[in-house]
Amino acid sequence: MSSGAADLRQRKKQNCSESDKMAPEERNKENSKLGRAPKYLLIQRFAKLFFGCLAAVTSGMMYAVYLSTYHERKFWFSSRQELEREITFQGDSAIYYSFYKELLKAPSFERGVYELTHNNKTVSLKTINAVKQMTLYPELIASVLYQASGSEEVIEPVYFYIGIVFGLQGIYVTALFVTSWVMSGTWLAGMLTVAWFIINRTDTTRIDYSIPSRENWALPYFACQVAALTGYLKKNLNCSAEKFCYLLVNASTYTFMMMWEYSHYLLFVQAVSLFLLDSFALAQTEKVHEVYRIYLFSVIVGYLLQFENSALLVSPLLSLVVALMLSKSLQMNMKKSTFVSRLLKIMYIYLVLTVAVTLNFLLKMFIPHKENGHLLKFIEVKLGLNTTKNFTMNWLLCQESLQAPSQDFFLRLTQSSLLPFYILVLIICLFSVTQVIFRRICGEPLKETVKLEDGRIGERPEIVYHVIHTILLGCLAMCLEGMKYLWTPYVCMLAAFGVCSPELWMTLFKWLRLKAVHPILLALILSMAVPTIIGFSLWKEFFPRIMTELTELQEFYDPDTVELMTWIKRQAPVAAVFAGSPQLMGVIKLCTGWMVSSLPLYNDDDLLKRNENIYQIYSKRSAEDIYKILTSYKANFLVIEDSICNEVGPVRGCRVKDLLDIANGHVVCEEGDNYAYSKYGRFCHEIKMNYSPYVNYFTRVYWNRSYFVYRINTVISFQS
Repeated sequence: MSSGAADLRQRKKQNCSESDKMAPEERNKENSKLGRAPKYLLIQRFAKLFFGCLAAVTSGMMYAVYLSTYHERKFWFSSRQELEREITFQGDSAIYYSFYKELLKAPSFERGVYELTHNNKTVSLKTINAVKQMTLYPELIASVLYQASGSEEVIEPVYFYIGIVFGLQGIYVTALFVTSWVMSGTWLAGMLTVAWFIINRTDTTRIDYSIPSRENWALPYFACQVAALTGYLKKNLNCSAEKFCYLLVNASTYTFMMMWEYSHYLLFVQAVSLFLLDSFALAQTEKVHEVYRIYLFSVIVGYLLQFENSALLVSPLLSLVVALMLSKSLQMNMKKSTFVSRLLKIMYIYLVLTVAVTLNFLLKMFIPHKENGHLLKFIEVKLGLNTTKNFTMNWLLCQESLQAPSQDFFLRLTQSSLLPFYILVLIICLFSVTQVIFRRICGEPLKETVKLEDGRIGERPEIVYHVIHTILLGCLAMCLEGMKYLWTPYVCMLAAFGVCSPELWMTLFKWLRLKAVHPILLALILSMAVPTIIGFSLWKEFFPRIMTELTELQEFYDPDTVELMTWIKRQAPVAAVFAGSPQLMGVIKLCTGWMVSSLPLYNDDDLLKRNENIYQIYSKRSAEDIYKILTSYKANFLVIEDSICNEVGPVRGCRVKDLLDIANGHVVCEEGDNYAYSKYGRFCHEIKMNYSPYVNYFTRVYWNRSYFVYRINTVISFQS
């Protein structure tokens, strides 16, 4: 097939020695044509690179300062006591930060790591490897940097911790800037990317809600990997730049995998994008397979350093990469001109998918794994293929991040002009890519160098990769609102690239066949005028809002939680174990250090079962049943939250007590609300009445407007 010959020519062209020999000749030809001295061109390129890098770094630093200032205004962070600051970390964020505190309190770093890997002071009756189970490598790195840099006498631990996270967000923005710059050739696209990213901050990042979350640590490294991959896929790249991009892809891929337990799923989406890119012969095969080797290396090293994490071995990423490498070896061993080789080329996609699915099935059969075992059940219920009364599954389905995106999400993107321009750019790129694929099927080879007047933006492999990648991420975002934080940043980048790229406008004018105006001149004008107009309109409408955010003092104060934590630290025994909602248990663990019976983590079957059992305090169960559940986990104190007990949720059927009633068979939600018989009232209500048998099992020791704390009596005997 001619595609094979084209790939061979491209691979030869990428040989570093050949490119080094050809580069001076090409430069001399250009210089002779333009009548300019090489030194002048060198100074011009250096100035463009210098000011572009300066703009990228400045944008990242300004965004980090903006986040820090906004965080200070929102929580009055500097004027709070340590306990009040820690309360701002909620749910799983509180757990992550609590382990950072424990590392700093340890007599040595080695001792601290050992205590985390053999942790029996967090969850009652359970010894866990917290580093493996909760992916605590960010906390390990932060604690090492804090102690090694001698920051103990300069800055408080909490400021050092959130400062690193805000700094990573600055790197995130810088990486998006560079990606858009590399694709469009102008750093004006990077400026527009940053503007759209900040304006749509509620949809591009969840840094406001949970600073220590794993994705806030990991996604900046993924953005760096995407930027490096964009440069690596470019044609006619010189040898030194190619090596730099390759090394950066290596380092950022591995680091990303170590920072987030779900990183391999996102890398799988990226691998699918590269697979489709290679299948249609739109990129150099050798480069794509080098990236596959990087994936394989990262999975193997990640498996070893994450205490033999079996989730990586049964991940779809590993199965796909191995299938791709096996399929490639089969193709290479076949004679290029035979009928079988052509048939294999046609069935390449089917072959890879079949091998990947089969391999993943076999790995799951022979490798014991428990992590994320509920994921398949969740997908079945989410797609309507199955129904369940399971409390945990229904509770997850009710979470806002796992719902389909609301209309407000699309309205916000439209108001900032991001969505209309993204759709325009995507349509043009898709049509151009479709044309290129059709030409490849007809046997027409790709051009080695695409000029501006050609109007073939779909022949640039880095552009095709981003088009496929953003479509796949967009499909996920349309199903789960939580996925919008992965998709929207690249929407900003792709839209900014498109409006600033003369090649995209030239592609459009080629289709329209403009004759009245010179299309190249018009493309150059629009690539400068359109982003300038967008920038001024965004500045006029949204800059005052951003400044208002930074100047207004918001009040965040939770006196009831502060009082509860203070009482626990002063009155509760050191060896006490607390039971309650997982979200509150995370805060208690962070603020007091006391042991808890459950944690707000959803990647462990045992913890999920514990959470469901302890949530029974809000169900219609007897005092004896609840007592047996709590004592089975050696709990000494029970904390009931009035906000859950008297919850009035916006979606009926998604409140905790509703889900418990469904799971326990106390209510059947079909055509109407038909309540089944239960001779017990709701436990969280009945226990407040202080009558028998509740007072026999539980003794109220503290209460305020939001929380009721009960000591679990130990001198109760049950008669069979």
